Amino acid sequence: MTDNDPFARLPEVPSFAVTSSSISHGAALARAQRSGLFGVAGGRDRSPQLSWTGAPDGTKSYVVTVYDPDAPTGSGFWHWAVADIPATTNTLEEGAGAPDSAALPHAARQLRNDAGLSHYLGAAPPDGHGRHRYYITVNALDVERLDIPDDATPAFLGFALSEHIVGRAVLIGTADASD
Repeated sequence: MTDNDPFARLPEVPSFAVTSSSISHGAALARAQRSGLFGVAGGRDRSPQLSWTGAPDGTKSYVVTVYDPDAPTGSGFWHWAVADIPATTNTLEEGAGAPDSAALPHAARQLRNDAGLSHYLGAAPPDGHGRHRYYITVNALDVERLDIPDDATPAFLGFALSEHIVGRAVLIGTADASD
């Protein structure tokens, strides 16, 4: 792992709490959250269960992302990006990130991850690359809907939400190819 903090160069915003029955902060991801599509034995590519509380007043929607800053790409790897989650939502069930998921709120949009898939892709660090961190982030926004195209990349999403973020909740899971 490196010291690469994906939020180090972004403006500070208030934090709030995110918890999960699927992941413990700082602990290894379960096989369910690892990638069978990328060849991890027993990997199921199931997005984690998430619940959050304490978002700032004025929150009108949320964006949820999963990002690996330790991927050997020079730019990290986005595993999941969901925009336009209504402010009335404060939980996502495990597996909500499946393709065409009915478990996501109606208004929510899953954007393409760095593998080009519009759904959750589990962790799959390369052999010999060491432990990776997976930042599971819930961003609280001051708008109900981001004005971005459905085919926007997660990096473009991050740029768009930077003008509207009012709070951030972060949970970090880890994975190593030897896990």
